[in-house]
Amino acid sequence: MKVACLFSGGKDSTYSIAWALNQGWEVYTLISILPMENSYMFHHPNVNWCNLQAEAMQLPLIFGKSHGDKTQEIEDLKSLLSSLKIDGIVSGAIASEYQKEQLDRITYELGIKNFAPLWHKKQEKLLEEMIEQGFEFIITAVSAEGLDEKWLGRLIDMQAYNELRKIKGINIVFEGGEAETFVLNSPIFNKKIKINNAVKNFKGSSGSYLIKEAELA
Repeated sequence: MKVACLFSGGKDSTYSIAWALNQGWEVYTLISILPMENSYMFHHPNVNWCNLQAEAMQLPLIFGKSHGDKTQEIEDLKSLLSSLKIDGIVSGAIASEYQKEQLDRITYELGIKNFAPLWHKKQEKLLEEMIEQGFEFIITAVSAEGLDEKWLGRLIDMQAYNELRKIKGINIVFEGGEAETFVLNSPIFNKKIKINNAVKNFKGSSGSYLIKEAELA
């Protein structure tokens, strides 16, 4: 199976890439979309650093652009996929019906398959598996009550996991947009990403952690 993996730089898409590689599939390329800030489909914070993660995974990467319009951005992805000779795509969708439906639609129209290995998995167990298997990731954006400025840039280890379980009203894998993540290391990285400079911006109940300088260690 030759697949393209949709890649935002976060925990879910990285975990899905690892799944595809474990199937023995050929990951033909990663695809990272550079969206407008109001994107319905694609993550925004730090996606420009996906090239460093792709280098750590020794996988090719294609950057695509999105206009941010709810209808147009999925067509932008479809146009990009139509130029690739692949059997299917792999995404990190867990619970977003909108995301899954849109990807199902465009892959059907292109005559390829859509694989979502994390779809409807038990979320607490999924996050626990990621941590136990050596996926190291930090929070790069928050937008929910209970997730304050101190969470920005924080590594999600078992201590953080246990704290997240106690916060009422949030989705523990952040499928409701509560937070975004960025992967620093994983079993499929051959080098770890070291952040040398980052800036926190926090106002009200939301904020971001923007990476300014990073390198492979």
